[in-house]
Parts: sequence; C-alpha cells; structure tokens
Amino acid sequence: MKNFENIEFVLENKIGTVWLNRPEIHNAMNAEMIGEIIDCFEQINGMEEVRIAVLRGRGKSFCAGADLNYMKSIAEFGFEENYQDSLKLANCFNVIYTCKKPTIAIVHGAAIGGANGLLAACDFVYCDDETKFAFAEVKLGIAPATISPYVVKRIGEFGARDLMLTGRRFLGKEAEAHGLVNKSLSGEALDEQLNLTVKFLMSSGPDAMAACKELIYNVFNKHDFESSLDYTARLIAELRASDEGQEGMASFIEKRKPKWTE
Repeated sequence: MKNFENIEFVLENKIGTVWLNRPEIHNAMNAEMIGEIIDCFEQINGMEEVRIAVLRGRGKSFCAGADLNYMKSIAEFGFEENYQDSLKLANCFNVIYTCKKPTIAIVHGAAIGGANGLLAACDFVYCDDETKFAFAEVKLGIAPATISPYVVKRIGEFGARDLMLTGRRFLGKEAEAHGLVNKSLSGEALDEQLNLTVKFLMSSGPDAMAACKELIYNVFNKHDFESSLDYTARLIAELRASDEGQEGMASFIEKRKPKWTE
C-alpha cells in the first residue's frame, strides 16, 4: 500500500484501518481525499493479508463533511465539471459499499453531510453517544444526493424525510434508533465493541464472508424473488464444494476450529 496525503492506512493483525487524516479541519473531504479513499479500498480488495477494513477519523471528529475550499471551487464549476466531480464522490461511497472485506466504521465527534455516506456504506457502524450527525445539504440549497442510496437503505424512506428535509442535528442514540448506526455507545465502549465484532468476523471464513457480501448485494440489488431461487441454489452448491466450504464442514464434524482461525 502506498503512502497517502489525506488518509493513512495501517495494517495490524490482519485488520486494515483507513484513517481519515486531516484532523486540523475535522477530516473534511476534498477531491484529493476522495480519490485516495477510492484508491485505498480498491487496493484492500486485492490484499489477502487484510481480513477486515476499519474506517476511522484522526483527531476530534470522524468527518465534518466537505472542505470549505473544496466547496468554494465546486461553486464555480459548470454542470459538466460538477457532474464528473459528483460521479467521483458516488464512486467513493460505492467502493466502500462493494468492498469484498467486512467493513466497520468507528464514528466520533461529528459526521456531517457526506460523512454519512462514508459510514452508511459500511457493513457495521458504531458511534460515540455524543457524536453530532446532520444531513446539512438542504441548508446549502442542495440535496444529499450521492449518499442517499446508502443512507436510505439504512434508515428507510420516512426516516430519510425526517432527517434530510429538516437538516437538523442529532446525536448517537437517535442515529441508532433510526438505524443509521448499529450501536451508539459511551466513548470507552467503542473499542470494546470493535474488538468484539472483529472476534466474530475472524472466526468466519474469509472467502465465505466475501461470498456472503456478494450474495446480499445481488439479492437486494440485482435479482427479483424468482430469479434469486436459482442464483442462491447455485451459490450454495459452489460454496459447499469449495476448499473453504469443505474445511468448514470438516472442522464442524471433527469438532475442531477451522484452519482460517489459526
């Protein structure tokens, strides 16, 4: 993994942590950071040594949304420049959503605007109770467009109407109640929850988890109910015959731990 300017990648014990690393401005996003996030997650997909990807923010906040200077430059764009910039941002969220490895966002401080796209695209999201959330786009005369596919999947249509139309601020427990985060916890409990989730994931087959993520994506986004019958039957047949499937079933029968936990 190469070195980045706006994010930092740390690999330890098969956990690849992607740190948003602009703490002096609360990890606000600019075009360069967006590009680096895309590059980093694309590389993570191909790294066998990474079992789990964690997304966090350095300093006082997870992410404060868009950088002020970035917003100033966007304001001067014409439609085509805005469109290309927005496609890049949409790809940033999608590369996290489609990551082959389990993804966990650990959120603290603030998650404003586009930050909610980063976290909503992750498989698991845990936040500090005091984290401030807001979909502030309507206050700027725009809409939370590129983050909406992931946020609406999490919180539903009318939860989105509540939070996106008002643009109001809310804290971690309300984010949990809406389903935007899996759990809201006291600050000291965040790392305990992260470690617990990591423990569960490390006991699961790496290939099986990748297949499971693809399965969920396809069932929700590609297949209708009838076509899913054949698709899912084929998938489980392939997985049962795979090396990892054979090892998993053998370890169960032999009452031992599978090799991937070693």
